[in-house]
Formats: sequence, structure tokens, C-alpha cells
Amino acid sequence: MLWPMQVMLSSALHAQMLALAEVAHPRECCGLLFGDDGAIRRMQPVANVSDTPGRAFEIDPAALIAAERAMRQGGERLIGHYHSHPNGRAEPSPCDAASAAADGRLWLVIAGPAITGWRAQSAGALLGRFDPVDLVLAD
Repeated sequence: MLWPMQVMLSSALHAQMLALAEVAHPRECCGLLFGDDGAIRRMQPVANVSDTPGRAFEIDPAALIAAERAMRQGGERLIGHYHSHPNGRAEPSPCDAASAAADGRLWLVIAGPAITGWRAQSAGALLGRFDPVDLVLAD
């Protein structure tokens, strides 16, 4: 499937993600993204249940299962997730690549004032798993 190489993100959601990452520091924050192929319409912060939240993230499985179930029942489409790298770069890490399914979902990575977009797929340009996606900020 051909995925769009750019995705719209409202400036309000962008600011909210940056604020959540700042509050969570030095832990990684994470959450779910809802929308369609061309736009992120809503985000839902979720608990990072990783045993090492300062170095990794794990989305609360209960939140993920609930979002998947709601989507199957006609609810909002889950299109990906976001997480922060409190002391790293705004790009997926080797650990992220090892845990990413090649399912075409979005990964937004937050580091400092930057948020970058990535799509998880097989043979991606970064770490063999991710291709960059331009985030287009909109009001």
C-alpha cells in the first residue's frame, strides 16, 4: 500500500504533545493517535508501563486494546502513536525498530522542541523499519 509522505497535525496537538513530554521528563511519555491517512485528528495520552520508563516506553496494553476494539466497532481510526526521547534524538531508536511492527502506522517521536513523523514498514530507510513522514502544522 502507498502511504502519504505527509500528515497534517494541528498546532494545538503539536503543542500538547510537547507539553506532555516536558512534564514527563525524565521519563518517556506516550500516547495514541487517531485520524486518517492524511491527518492526525486526536491524541490520547496513555500510561507508559515500561519497567524502565526513563529509557523506553510501553503503551498500556489496556488502552491499546480498548482503542482497537472501539475502532472495530466503528469508532475512531487508530493510526499510530507518539512517544518522547527525553535525552535522545527526535527519531526512532534501534529499540523502537526492534519493537515496531511493519504495519504502516505512524510513529511520532518527541525530543526537546522537535516532533518528527515516521511510518513503520518493512525495509524502511531508517534502521530498516521506518520511513520519514513530513508533519504539516495547521491551525
